[in-house]
Formats: sequence, C-alpha cells, structure tokens
Amino acid sequence: MSNKMWGGRFGDKPDPIMEDINASIDFDRHLYRQDIAASKAHAAMLAKKGIITAQDAKRIAHGLDTILSEIEAGKFSFQRALEDIHMNVESRLAALIGPAAGRLHTARSRNDQVATDFRLWLRDAIGALDGRLAAYQRALAETALKHAATVMPGFTHLQPAQPVTFGHHLLAYVEMAARDRGRFADARGRLNESPLGAGALAGTSFPLDRAMTARALGFARPMANSLDAVSDRDFVLETLSACAITAVHLSRFAEEIVIWSSPLTGLVRLSDKFTTGSSMMPQKRNPDAAELVRAKTGRVFGALTALMMVMKGLPLAYQKDMQEDKEGAIDAVGALTLSLTAMTGMVRDLEPDVARMRQAAAEGFATATDLADWLVQALKLPFREAHHVTGRIVAKAAAAGVPLEKLPLETMQAVEPRITAAVYGVLSADKSVASRKVFGGTAPRNVSAAAKRWLKRLKTKA
Repeated sequence: MSNKMWGGRFGDKPDPIMEDINASIDFDRHLYRQDIAASKAHAAMLAKKGIITAQDAKRIAHGLDTILSEIEAGKFSFQRALEDIHMNVESRLAALIGPAAGRLHTARSRNDQVATDFRLWLRDAIGALDGRLAAYQRALAETALKHAATVMPGFTHLQPAQPVTFGHHLLAYVEMAARDRGRFADARGRLNESPLGAGALAGTSFPLDRAMTARALGFARPMANSLDAVSDRDFVLETLSACAITAVHLSRFAEEIVIWSSPLTGLVRLSDKFTTGSSMMPQKRNPDAAELVRAKTGRVFGALTALMMVMKGLPLAYQKDMQEDKEGAIDAVGALTLSLTAMTGMVRDLEPDVARMRQAAAEGFATATDLADWLVQALKLPFREAHHVTGRIVAKAAAAGVPLEKLPLETMQAVEPRITAAVYGVLSADKSVASRKVFGGTAPRNVSAAAKRWLKRLKTKA
C-alpha cells in the first residue's frame, strides 16, 4: 500500500520522485499549531453533534495536546512519506490513542483542513506583522519629534528641490506604514471566514455545526459556498499584496539610507550595529542591513507573482497546484518580518549630521520657490511671471557662484526693479521651512504636532 492514511485503492508504492514532488511537510510543518487547534475544534463539534462519542473526543483532544507539546519540545519526528502536517499529526495521534484517532477525519477533507489551517496561520502572521509595523512607526515618530526642526534638503528627481525637515521626511514613512497596516487589516477581515466543514468540495451529509467550529477558531462566520471554501486562495494573494506594498515602502527608505550614509552626501551615519566592513578595504563602512532590506523585496514580489501564476488557470475546486501557496508565502512573511525589524533598528540607530543637512538644504538654490512666492505676495506678480523672474535671478546667482540669500540686492533689481531688501526674509532654508505652515506642511511646529499625534495614537492602539 502506498500510504496507510489514504492508500486503500493503491497496491504499489509511489516512485521516489513522486514522494519528493508530492510532499509538503518541509514547509507546511509551520502550520502545526493551527492544524492542531482546528482538529480540536472539529472533534469537539463532532462530539456535540453526536457524530463521535464524547470519550473519543476527549482522547483525541488529549492526544493532540501531547503532539503539540512534542513538536514544541523538538521531540516530534516528521515523516516525508506522510506528505504533510495533517497526515503527520493524524499518524502520531493513532500511535498515541489507537482507533479513536481514525474518527477525527469524519466529515473532513484535507482540502478544507489545509484551507482552514492556512487562514489561521496567515491571520496570526498578520497580527505579528501589525505589531512590527507599529514598532516601526513608533521609532519613526520618536525620531521625527526629536528632529522636528532639523533642516534637510528635500528632493525631486533626486535633485535639491525645497528645504524640508528631517522629522517631516520620517513622518512620510509613518503615513505609509499606516496604510500598510490598513491593507493588512482589510485582508484579515476578508480571510476571517471558516472553510472547515466544506469537505473535499461539496460539503458533507453529516449534520455538522459549522458555526460552532468557526466561533471556536475565532472566525467571523463559516464560508457560504463549499466549492469556494476549498478553492479560494484570494486570502493568500491579498496578504502577499499587502506584504509587497509594505516591502516597497521599506525598500524606498532603505535606498535613501544607502544614499544618505555615503560620504558623498554624508547626511546620516549608521553605527557598527547596522554596518559591515570589507574583507579587502579597511576603510569601508557598508550599509549592508539597508541593502539587504532592499534586496528582500524581490523575494516578497516573487511569492506574490508565483502564486498569481499558479492560480490564474485553475478550474474549481481544489487542485494539487495549490500546494504551492504556502512555501512562498511563509518565506515572504519571514523576509518582511526580518526587514521590518532591521528597519526599526536602523531608524533608532541612525544619527543625522545636522550641520551637513543644513548646508545641503541651502545648496542648489532650494529656496527659489520661496522667492517666486514672495514676488507673488509682495509685488502681486502672476505666478507664471514670478516663475520666469525667479529663473533669471537664479541664473545670475549661478553665474556669480553664490546662493540666493547672498546675491546682492542690486543684481536682483536688475531683473525686477521693485524687489526690496525684504526679500532676504524668505531666502534662507530655515525661513523656508518655517513658512510651510499649511496642514501637512514641513513647518517645525507642524512636524512636532504631527509626531506627537502619532505617538499618542500608537500608544492608545497598543
């Protein structure tokens, strides 16, 4: 017989390569807690409905608790010949409690079992990721509050654009992380339905109480269609999509850390905790943690793309192809968890060079927009005309090799005679950021208030 758990129809053993391609225990062993929890809920429901005896249900629950203890103690022997976590647990249960173990799978298929287990696993994973994201937000908001008035260059096209504050820049990532948490929460809400009781695809003739098992496992409700219950993997795709967008945000920040920490820019410094050296060049300090966060994004994208390719051509209901849903997702969640932890550590570790940031904020004529705005407000020029006047003044400053705030008044008046000495009140980087008081702007008072709001909000939610 090929497999004592399902091989009644088969008289010969599978080819060794069949065992290799068919087995999933190498990665679905991660679902052991969820598999045992779902089995205990199923057994309790079967007993309440009189489908199995209370005594058998008690034996099953005790045996499952023993297996849980064995796995967590590292004493459980996983067997690839038993294919997956479900069969490994059931086989060990039979060894522990005898024939009563065979009653556990009454009115259940591995199809609804694995769908239930993986929903439970992803629900737990989302909870853990949400906690990591909250910690990341707190680190960002705390650093932003500390540097609410630290002026730095803001960029578009990676060119100096307008001065901002370091705190304002960090708070942008707090907002991104908030959207990430919202996407995970949405995904969790949609996945929180129970497939258990759907059977292989058509439901079952046994009088199950699917609502009972759904409640026992913390699901909002049972899934309404048995075909959909066993064949749906939207919940994995949606979670992976949220993972991928989160990874994009982390990668963008990681890229900035790589750029900022280069001596060519010198805006921030990472300590020895998050950098490495070179095996050949003694002077090197490499931002490897940030680079690896940037790289791990590809693994998250890969998991999402691979599963979309798996699912795109599958008819209803369950197909063995869907076994490929777990390995990539488990790896992606692990990669994202590690990336979040590393980014949180780097946020707390990095030290901005305040003087260099201030100097860089004044380079590249970054207050040119402030000059144009002054021309509109003080001289009532149409903005487009003010834009052209400012461009001509910037050209003169560039030719003279001086920043706008050092350009002589008479030089500016040669372009626009009505300009007065009052213009110098808007041409410094500090004055520029201080003027951006509009809601969402970079004025230090805004940044400080926003950081405090976030810290209060994060503390309340925690």
